[in-house]
Amino acid sequence: VSRDFLPRGSGIVTRRPLVLQLITAKTEYAEFLHCKGRKFTDFDEVRQEIEVETDRITGVNKGISSIPINLRIYSPHVLSLTLIDLPGITKVPVGDQPPDIEQQIRDMIMQFIARENCLILAVTPANTDLANSDALKLAKEVDPQGLRTIGVITKLDLMDEGTDAREILENKLLPLRRGYIGVVNRSQKDIDGKKDIKAALLAERKFFLSHPAYRHMADRMGTPYLQKVLNQQLTNHIRDTLPAFRSKLQSQLLSIEHEVEVYKNFRPEDPTRKTKALLQMVQQFSVDFEKRIEGSGDQVDTLELSGGAKINRIFHERFPFELVKMEFNEKELRREISYAIKNIHGIRQVLLTGLFTPDMAFEAIVKKQIVKLKGPCLKSVDLVMQELINTVKKCTKKLATYPRLCEETERIVASYIREREEKTKDQVLLLIDIQVSYINTNHEDFIGFANAQQRSSQVNKSAVGNQVIRKGWLTINNIGIMKGGSKEYWFVLTAESLSWYKDDEEKEKKYMLPLDNLKVRDVEKSFMSSKHIFALFNTEQRNVYKDYRFLELACDSQEEVDSWKASLLRAGVYPDKSSTENDENGQADNFSMDPQLERQVETIRNLVDSYMSIINKCIRDLIPKTIMHLMINNVKEFINAELLAHLYSSEDQNTLMEESAEQAQRRDEMLRMYQALKEALAIIGDISTSTVSTPAPPPVDDSWLQQARRSPPPSPSTQRRPTLNNPPTRPLSGRGPAPAIPSPGPQSGAPPVPFRPGPLPPFPSGGEALGGPPQVPSRPTRAPPSVPR
Repeated sequence: VSRDFLPRGSGIVTRRPLVLQLITAKTEYAEFLHCKGRKFTDFDEVRQEIEVETDRITGVNKGISSIPINLRIYSPHVLSLTLIDLPGITKVPVGDQPPDIEQQIRDMIMQFIARENCLILAVTPANTDLANSDALKLAKEVDPQGLRTIGVITKLDLMDEGTDAREILENKLLPLRRGYIGVVNRSQKDIDGKKDIKAALLAERKFFLSHPAYRHMADRMGTPYLQKVLNQQLTNHIRDTLPAFRSKLQSQLLSIEHEVEVYKNFRPEDPTRKTKALLQMVQQFSVDFEKRIEGSGDQVDTLELSGGAKINRIFHERFPFELVKMEFNEKELRREISYAIKNIHGIRQVLLTGLFTPDMAFEAIVKKQIVKLKGPCLKSVDLVMQELINTVKKCTKKLATYPRLCEETERIVASYIREREEKTKDQVLLLIDIQVSYINTNHEDFIGFANAQQRSSQVNKSAVGNQVIRKGWLTINNIGIMKGGSKEYWFVLTAESLSWYKDDEEKEKKYMLPLDNLKVRDVEKSFMSSKHIFALFNTEQRNVYKDYRFLELACDSQEEVDSWKASLLRAGVYPDKSSTENDENGQADNFSMDPQLERQVETIRNLVDSYMSIINKCIRDLIPKTIMHLMINNVKEFINAELLAHLYSSEDQNTLMEESAEQAQRRDEMLRMYQALKEALAIIGDISTSTVSTPAPPPVDDSWLQQARRSPPPSPSTQRRPTLNNPPTRPLSGRGPAPAIPSPGPQSGAPPVPFRPGPLPPFPSGGEALGGPPQVPSRPTRAPPSVPR
């Protein structure tokens, strides 16, 4: 940047991440995100603002925060880069810093360097042990391949005499895949003396050109070269990520293209716009409603049944289930038949016991049973009506662009559905009344009086055979913990038995329970259990299963319990009546004591059973057809033909088509996003054809990073390197003379450790330098920091 704007000082100075965006521009100024609209042209004010903003969040006593400061610098002297200055790792807390300051700073650094799209500058002073560099260790954790890590070596001018970092900078010692770049920054004395940045860059350049260990690679050292490398790596990274980024942008563009297509033709000033929109919305609503009912919708609900599928379930599962639940209880039916016979005979019973015509008793019982079917039939109409209204609500979600239109459409269609519901219920009741009005005993499926006398309940049951009525998972709930506890099994219910298996493959049968003399009753749900329970028991007080008088079976929902009880009804297992009812109706058993009456009851019972099976079959077929014709098809026709007229007559068109503020905002956002995506794809196309990238360097052996924690190698700053026997070069101002170390002889080993020299003798001539022993230079006037041994 060539500007002095970053705070400097002792201790921890960077206490909040600084996100620095460098942007190439014609003029030079800075902007902070927290000071929108204010341009800083004085970079001393930039430094002060950074310090003030840091203290505002962290306080003035060395506290830290992970909330970044965002700074943009526009300048003609910079390359487009984004840099993030992170705090250095602090081992010992000071001031207001928490005890876990080191872990907090590590976590803060990790938040930034873990991102795959950032390059890591691992900055390490040259006068410390590089093998123990915290920066390199953290970089290795998130970038094990070394593709994003660049080593930066600072304070090269402060190394001990006779030492240099040549082998490190040549990437021979402790190598990194992308190598190291050396820089020489201003010292605190230079900063206090207001040394100019440009002068510091010139001094840095002079240092590398004049130093015997670095002059051969001076063109690959220094801050300007680091800036160039970073810009090139950023270019490489952008080019590498372009294919995936382009694919992502194209998929986003395709996902919004259909919606934007509607918005692109939006003309607020068009007088016909609202009329067209109203027609389109009503047509779309009609299509969506029909698709949801017919089952060809483009958006399939994978979470629950809805629309036509749920109505189909009502017709073929729920409605038959309700009919089965209405099936008569055997004891109650016999009691009613006996009452009917007694009442029909009246006083003649004593004289005419042997003379019996069952017609009147049969008709009375049958009509009473047919009337009971009204409940399930009306309930199925209610269920279908509710599902139609739910479907309308789902379809009107697409009309949310116009809130008034959405409300009116839902109100009009829901009102019409309820109107059709009343007419459908009237028709259903009429169908039941029609069945009651005439008992057709000449029906081909009716068994007749002669067959009824010879038929018994056992024969009737055997005719059904051992067909499978239901299968499913149930939990046996009342097995003790000592015997294995509650366990889930696969149950198979047939007309004669209830069997359960280990799993649904039905290979390993656990038990088979005959259904003779079994009844079912509800069991109260326990406080700790989420299961719904029912129980089977034997009416003759025998054990049902092993040592258990009851077999408690558990399901996940009450609806599943009702479904199993209905299936057990079909198999002849009836619900248990309370003892009070049995006491109240105890006199009914007295009628069955007469053998003649018992035979008559059995005959009528068989006739009723036969005729009701005919009625049930007819009702199961007619009720869905009636609902379909009078409700569903009629509602579809209303939406297609009359909804638009009702909307026009209900409210003013301008009020109906008043757009919501959210929709207007969404339209503007979608159009902006669409344009931004198109521009981004165009820019990517230009970049991909005009940018030249450099290949990634080959991998290097960086296992030293893992070994450093166990047995760190000697610090590279303590390595003594021989230099050529040339006269010492003139040092930089204020830095002292450049070191010159004697060359070892042919038989010598490692170069000797230099001792503290005396006064500097005069420079020898070229001949003397070649002939005599080289002089050891004096220590620089500014003492470097001590080197850890």
